[in-house]
Parts: sequence; C-alpha cells; structure tokens
Amino acid sequence: MVALDGVSLSVRPGEGYGLIGPNGAGKTTLVRALTGTTDADGELELLGERPAAADPQRVGLLPQEFGPPERLTARELVAYYGGLYDSARSVASVLDDVGLADSADTVYEALSGGQKRRACLATALVNDPDVLFLDEPTTGIDPQGRRAVWRLVDALADAGATVVVTTHYMEEAERLCDRVGLLAGGQLVAEGPPADLVSAHGGAPRVEVRADDEAAARDALAGAGYAFVPDERRLVVDDVAPEDVGRVASALADAGVDYEGLLWRQPDLEEVYLQLTGQAVGASGEPREVGDA
Repeated sequence: MVALDGVSLSVRPGEGYGLIGPNGAGKTTLVRALTGTTDADGELELLGERPAAADPQRVGLLPQEFGPPERLTARELVAYYGGLYDSARSVASVLDDVGLADSADTVYEALSGGQKRRACLATALVNDPDVLFLDEPTTGIDPQGRRAVWRLVDALADAGATVVVTTHYMEEAERLCDRVGLLAGGQLVAEGPPADLVSAHGGAPRVEVRADDEAAARDALAGAGYAFVPDERRLVVDDVAPEDVGRVASALADAGVDYEGLLWRQPDLEEVYLQLTGQAVGASGEPREVGDA
C-alpha cells in the first residue's frame, strides 16, 4: 500500500509549516519519514543530512501517539528526556512554558488529557530544538489550552526555530503557519501561504443560515436566485457581500420562513480543502465526502 505518492516540499529555516488533512491523509507518515522513524523511498533531507543521520540534539518531535511511563511525575518525565541530550533546558522553565508549573509533581496518569498532551510537548522542547515536529499537538486540549500552545509555538518560531505542524484544525494552521501543504489520499494537492490559498481557491464570501425548516429556507433563497455551497452540515449561501446580507434576510421574510440566525463569513482553509478535494474535515479529524448541493 502506498501511503504517500509524489509528495515534494521544502521548509525554510525559521518557518512555520503546516501539513493539513484528515486522518489517513498521510500527515503522520510524512513526519515519520522526515524524522527518520520510518523508511521511505525518495530524497529526504533534514538539517542537511538523511533524516536518520541528522543531529538528534537539534531536533524535537511530538508524535501523535505517545505513551510515557505513567508513574513518573511531569517533572520526572521532562527530566528523563532532558537527560538524553548533551545540553537541555531547565525542567522548571519547560514546565512553565507549557503551563504545568503547578502540576509538576503530579504523576502522569493523574493528569487530565490536556495536561498529558502538554507534558508530552514539554519532552519535545527540553533540548531547545532548531527543528520541531508537532504531530497533532493540541489533540485533546481544551480551547484555552490550545491557545496557550499556539502562543508557545509562536514564541519558538519568533526565536528562530523551524516548526512543522500536522493538524486537522484549520484555525490552528492559519494561526501558526507561514505556509501550509494540503494532503489528501497521500498526495499534496496544494501548497502556499494560507491567505494565498484562500484567495485562489476559497471562493466568495457566504452566509450561513440557521432555520428550523432548512428545506423551506433553501427553496426561498433558490427562488430569489441564490446559489449554495455544498455542505451537509448547514445551509450556506454562496457569493454574498456584507452589504447584501439584508437581501438574504428579506428573501426569507418574504417567503414566511423563520430563521434563527444569519452568519456572514469569509472563506477559510476549510473551504479551500473542500473545494480542492470534495472532502470536509470533521472536528475528530475524520474525512467526510460532500456531494454537490
């Protein structure tokens, strides 16, 4: 079975690069290939060397699945991984960075899911890496904790680290990454700065309609000449400028259709991925085929 097919990309020093796609797209396989933890055909280079020969002192990796000894405290866990390097940061400073200073002496198995992920992140930061690979770094972390991790990654990038992030959270990719690569079925379908991809592939601004009778709302808007974005989760009206939202509301009112809300928004990376692959990425990371409306 071919997990990746013809993927070609490069990440510049000091850049934040995101690999985007649902589960099974090939993100983790690519990270494993780039870090030398799995064999792959083709030309791969990390810090000027084949990945398996790259200096491990300069590389940090947070794998998607990581099961450290559960009876170690957060402090002991980070200290253990720090001891694997010739030079490491102080354990206290790393735990403070990931927001675990107050839970430093809690055993790993007693930490919450989000705290466990932060402890694992700390092990990837303890050697102060030049290149950091983060495979789904905020999975299982609450929104507040996710933003704390984002601020930390921003600080690492500002300090000159090269950061490669895999994620199925489009907001996360837009927030953290200078450039992104969209993976689908093991292939790289698009690459570039998020804003450029949205401009090229995201389509026009649109309005989301929340109505008790969605079928009636669709009929009313179609009768008024509006088109729709394929989306099985919600009713999305395509190509609506901000000043035209009132016309959408009037079309519903004229047809006697009650609605709970109208939300105008610009397209985003989620729309780009949908347009290029025909798939939507759910909150769990699972892909969903989306047919034409």
